[in-house]
This record gives sequence, structure tokens and C-alpha cells, in this order.
Amino acid sequence: MARKGNRVQVILQCTEHKESGQPGMSRYITTKNKKNTPDRMELKKYNSVLKKVTVHKEIK
Repeated sequence: MARKGNRVQVILQCTEHKESGQPGMSRYITTKNKKNTPDRMELKKYNSVLKKVTVHKEIK
């Protein structure tokens, strides 16, 4: 019998892309352990539209 884990799937969305006014969006899907990281995640990821590394925040 499998245990229920603390890992949940979260969506990270670029913060600078909304302000730039360009169409589309930069999103990444990842998992996190809710027990160790109860707060919203913030990671630096590559945005292919802006062609640079930007801060992506958890939206879900």
C-alpha cells in the first residue's frame, strides 16, 4: 500500500513578463514538499520570450 506524500505540483509564472506587455507567458510546472516549504516558492528560471533569466513565483 502506497503512502500519501507531502509533495504537491505547483505552477511558477514569470513576474517580469506581465509588466513587459509582450504576448504569451512563461510558466514552469514543478513539485515541492509542502511540509518543508509551506510558503510560496520563488525561483530564477529562463524566460524564452524575454531571452533572460527572471524571477518566477508560485501561482497555485
